[in-house]
Amino acid sequence: MKKFSFIIVSMLVLALFFTGCSFSGKTGSTQSGKNEGKKVLKTNNSSEPGTLHPGLAEGTHDSWVINHIFEGLTTRSPEGKTVPGMAESWESKDGITWIFHLKDNVKWSNGEPVTADDFEYAWKYVLNPKSSSYYAFQLYYLKGAKEYNSAKDNLKALEDAVGVKALDDKTLKVELTSPVPYFLELTSFYTYYPVNKKLAESNPDWYKSADHFVSNGPFQLKEWKHKEIIKLAKNNYYYEKENIHLDEVELAIITDSNTAWQMYQSGEFNLLPEKSLPPDIIGKLLTEKNPEFHTGPYLSTYYLDVNTDVKPFNNPKIRQALSMAMDRKAIVTNIAQGGQPPAYSFIPPGIPDVSGDFQGNTGNLIKEDLAEAKRLLKEGLAEEGMSKVPSFNYLYNTDEKHKAIGEALQEMWRKNLGIEMTLENVEQQVKLDRQKTGDYVISRAGWVGDYVDPMTFLDLFITGASYNDPNWSNKEYDTLIQFAQTATDKKERMNALHKAEKILVDEAPIIPIYFYTKPLVYKESITGVFTLINDEPSFKYADIK
Repeated sequence: MKKFSFIIVSMLVLALFFTGCSFSGKTGSTQSGKNEGKKVLKTNNSSEPGTLHPGLAEGTHDSWVINHIFEGLTTRSPEGKTVPGMAESWESKDGITWIFHLKDNVKWSNGEPVTADDFEYAWKYVLNPKSSSYYAFQLYYLKGAKEYNSAKDNLKALEDAVGVKALDDKTLKVELTSPVPYFLELTSFYTYYPVNKKLAESNPDWYKSADHFVSNGPFQLKEWKHKEIIKLAKNNYYYEKENIHLDEVELAIITDSNTAWQMYQSGEFNLLPEKSLPPDIIGKLLTEKNPEFHTGPYLSTYYLDVNTDVKPFNNPKIRQALSMAMDRKAIVTNIAQGGQPPAYSFIPPGIPDVSGDFQGNTGNLIKEDLAEAKRLLKEGLAEEGMSKVPSFNYLYNTDEKHKAIGEALQEMWRKNLGIEMTLENVEQQVKLDRQKTGDYVISRAGWVGDYVDPMTFLDLFITGASYNDPNWSNKEYDTLIQFAQTATDKKERMNALHKAEKILVDEAPIIPIYFYTKPLVYKESITGVFTLINDEPSFKYADIK
């Protein structure tokens, strides 16, 4: 009996041991047991995606998933180079007309071939005014694209005139309005991804759940429990499947970074990006030089949108006063804590200029000067016939860091300028939607460069642009941006962009706070994760040892 009892107890101990290890990299959730023995990367997306349709996506909460399940004509190597993706090769004699040749073995996750017609269909879907794609402007480089996207009638003729045409299943012809120095890089951006035309025409809601979802990237959508979890599985039809080592990826949707960090510590996550890390933890890991902590530069700026339609914020002196009365160094040192540089201009470091770095050549365009801030506030209020700034709401998406920064600004502006504001937190997609409709006064914002050029930051704020959430307008600014969009002389082009940035910062419809870095933690058993300067961490080539 004693021997039998010992055997039973031993079996129970072993069972408990393996259950307790069920969140290690090579095993799956104990709830289903279906992932046992597989390599599963577990992380947190922090916000529910607004969409997983590449033509409708507009934020990193969408694109981090999309970039792992779709691929464009080109893609980005771990070193940041633009390399062949769906396209095997391409040529252009004048930088205006491009011919792309698709690879022979590219397929959708359902086994159907990816065709040039899928690219033509996807790009024209984005530009169709009925699609209401906020990112349609990224395709305005194509001949006839802006005219089609802006039209209210005669849509079929204008669609046919757009400069993208499938010559056959494997050949795509693209015509631009003028040479674009970063066009090849743009073809690796998610708005330029293909969509399975056959599926989209037969089922317009194909992208809203995992049931009928089809993609062409290294992973495919396996499960999407809205506001709970997204599960991806290796796409065995991907042309480079032998280099994809993970079997599955699980992205939870947990907004609270403290909860996410606790789950990482307990082994329920084995990778966490910056958005899922509490700022004090980032600071601690950075100071300790923890081997699981990684960081690097990020082509991204944390800033504020100021609604210029709301009085007295229509007055640039009021906006300038807010900018001058904040302490950026205190924010990055005490709150962000990830080694972020304070932003005294808008465009972050990392973009080549004619010589040197664009931001380095720009220098400081903002000064923090409390006496000047008070003077500008007084003058601005007098010009608007007001005695003080009315109390207003500060809008931010739910996140402990955003809340802490809002509280710091609240105290700075109260103490330094006598301005009162309240904080309002909402989900990320709700915040984005409210900014688009102008339902805010001041809102926290952030922008990641879609490509490595100043234009990806500056064309956001031309009059009427879809991401001009402050609804700001300046004729000189528009003229400079329009010139830079078609200029062929690099020095003249960069000079125009420098001048435009100065106008934007001086007028202050946006108020830069800091330039992001890219803190990231993952277990030492994970290899192959890479981070591009303008993208979220990629687990495309990740492995778990």
